[in-house]
Amino acid sequence: MTTEPEDIVIIGAGAAGLAAAVFAAEAAHGAERPLRIVVLDGATKIGAKILVSGGGRCNVTHTAVTPDDYNGPRNTVRNILAEFNEKRAVSWFASLGVGLKLEDTGKLFPTTDDAHSVLDALLFRCDALGVELRTAWRVTDVRRNDDTTLTIVADDGREITARRVVMATGGRSLPKTGSDGGGWTIVQRLGHTVTPTYPALVPLVLDEGFFHAALSGVAHPVDLSTFVDGKVVDRRTGALLWTHFGISGPVVMDASRFWVIAHAEGRRAELRCGFLPGAAFEVIDKQLVDAGRANVNVNVSVSRAIAKLTADLPTRVIDTLCAHVGVDGSGRLSQMSRDARRALVHALTGLPLPVERDRGWNYAEVTAGGVPLSEIERRTMASRLVPGLHLIGEMLDCEGRIGGFNFQWAWATGHVAGRAAVAALQQ
Repeated sequence: MTTEPEDIVIIGAGAAGLAAAVFAAEAAHGAERPLRIVVLDGATKIGAKILVSGGGRCNVTHTAVTPDDYNGPRNTVRNILAEFNEKRAVSWFASLGVGLKLEDTGKLFPTTDDAHSVLDALLFRCDALGVELRTAWRVTDVRRNDDTTLTIVADDGREITARRVVMATGGRSLPKTGSDGGGWTIVQRLGHTVTPTYPALVPLVLDEGFFHAALSGVAHPVDLSTFVDGKVVDRRTGALLWTHFGISGPVVMDASRFWVIAHAEGRRAELRCGFLPGAAFEVIDKQLVDAGRANVNVNVSVSRAIAKLTADLPTRVIDTLCAHVGVDGSGRLSQMSRDARRALVHALTGLPLPVERDRGWNYAEVTAGGVPLSEIERRTMASRLVPGLHLIGEMLDCEGRIGGFNFQWAWATGHVAGRAAVAALQQ
């Protein structure tokens, strides 16, 4: 007796996979023939990455999402995001019973400040729509039977056949949540390309002899520039957080991919930090010269003079920088030598940071690299190489900056694939 194939099987019950399941089930609602939609996941408890994201609060999306927020082919990304933008994401979550609140950074979090609200809403909706969720079902292979079905194989030999398969197995970031990159091996066997993959949105480790440990826990705005072989490849402004191991914070996480990729390719990569965002060397140098002359008879210290240039740079950081370049921060500004002043200004406007390595996959929030978007049909997220196969989320070579952009990518690609899979079956 031959078992009838499932209609849609979604491999991976993360953000993208659950979104695809919901949107597919909604699209199929009221169809002449009910569609069987199955979600497979290797874990016994699903949604781990949703639950740990945003410090356990889940940064669902951002108030303004554009293709410029992603590292990927701009036109393709624009078209995919246009199918399900951030405003539709907010409305969708409201329909699921999850209200969102806007923070000053533009990030949108559930009003409960609890990621369980997001996961529970997705699972409740799947259950209400009749989606079948099978846990502890670790997929190791997908075989193409013909142009109408695919067979999914588990590590224990179980098999399931489907008319449409949506791959949502994620990348390699946060492997403790179940992401190991195994989906890429599967699609490579089916003929897809996988570009080199690297940790992205990842903290960076500095040389242990640097001063970062003394500032652990201190955060402030900076300009951060990434140089590769002496040329600027990225420049951005944002909050940097000093840690016991090196640096983190939004600006570091966003810049990390450029340093990580260049370093992995054996190129000369360097990060330079400007402690006075938007300020050029010549401007700051002149301001200190003028301040020294104006206070020649007044005991204005070097640290105090720098503090007057900005309210955003903590005194602790100023004193540490002064000590780093061999300047007495408590000394009189009017008595500082030209060489000492210029050394300090160079540090303030472009201090090289001795990055040794990234902190690795266990601390990376997302993966850079994956299946090229050129191998996917953007209107359906369907494979151009394998009939009946769709690829979504972090499997694809497209990652966003920190701030909810990668969840928006998950919702958007899940929306497109889920609805397209149903449309293909109904045709």
